Amino acid sequence: MKKLFIIIFVIFEVNSQNVRPIRDDVGYCWNLNSMRKIIEYLQSVDSMNIEPGFIAAISPHDDYLYTASVYFPVMKNIYVDEVIIFGVTHSTVRKEINNPLGKIILDDYDNWKGLTSDVQISPLRDLIKSKLDTSFFIISNKAHMLEHSIESQIPFLNYFNRNFKITPIMVTEMDFHRMKEITKELSEILFDYIKYKNLEFGKNILILISSDANHYGNDFNNTPFGEDEGSHTKAIGEDLRIIRDYLEGPLEEEKIQNFMAEMKNMVWCGKYSIPFGMLTLKNLTNKINNKVVIGKLVSYSDTYSNGVLPLKKIGIGTTAPFSLKHWVGFFTLVFYN
Repeated sequence: MKKLFIIIFVIFEVNSQNVRPIRDDVGYCWNLNSMRKIIEYLQSVDSMNIEPGFIAAISPHDDYLYTASVYFPVMKNIYVDEVIIFGVTHSTVRKEINNPLGKIILDDYDNWKGLTSDVQISPLRDLIKSKLDTSFFIISNKAHMLEHSIESQIPFLNYFNRNFKITPIMVTEMDFHRMKEITKELSEILFDYIKYKNLEFGKNILILISSDANHYGNDFNNTPFGEDEGSHTKAIGEDLRIIRDYLEGPLEEEKIQNFMAEMKNMVWCGKYSIPFGMLTLKNLTNKINNKVVIGKLVSYSDTYSNGVLPLKKIGIGTTAPFSLKHWVGFFTLVFYN
């Protein structure tokens, strides 16, 4: 009897390791009833309707009490079978995994924890592992377990899609040349997969890029304009200028490269995930139909301007404060083809 118990215990331990656990259960919502309350509130105050048919989007990953109203106009329009999610590799994660450079990071989990049930991993992930140059990626469950920028998308996606698959991809620091090399080969793999599976890009499968914008204040060692109301306004203006100049309008390689140059002096999370996702998107659409991709800003906000949603007893909170000394910008932007 004792031996049987040990065997069962070992099997349970092995199986439990195959599901990527939740990293942030404070800032994000993992309870369906609580998520329903958030969505019902957003539906009562949101009057924004965006044009359907987008093929990719940039989405935030800050706490839901700050960002849910920015997520919502985009997420309520995503009904697809598969989502390729490009995430950040935050500094806390980089320290734990010896800061790999010039690579993407894939995981080896069978499923990820979701809102309503475990979320399946697309077979696309293993295809990437088998086809992509091995110098272009590493496999690290530890990195994906510690990183929150991809899991942040799942509760919203899962609320509107009860059965979908993800391909989670973390992007590390790299220069533009290296990024072009990796995205060129990766987009060929994505194209072959979409063609083989007879998927329609934007209808059955799309790209989601995780990023927050400016991290402003003394806590981030980032106060180029000072720390008063006027400084806050100027810093927001810089975010909107960057979005307008490099992310909106026609998707062009020169604009992506210039965005990366601009990011050298900015404290954005997505300084690598955004250009990596955009280059992949550009290469992929060139293969699919060779039509111009257009980026359109949906919504921008920040933690200081609007504070938290006026919801109580929904089981979540915030993981960071907001003030003129500490605030974060975030936005949603969609791409059409």
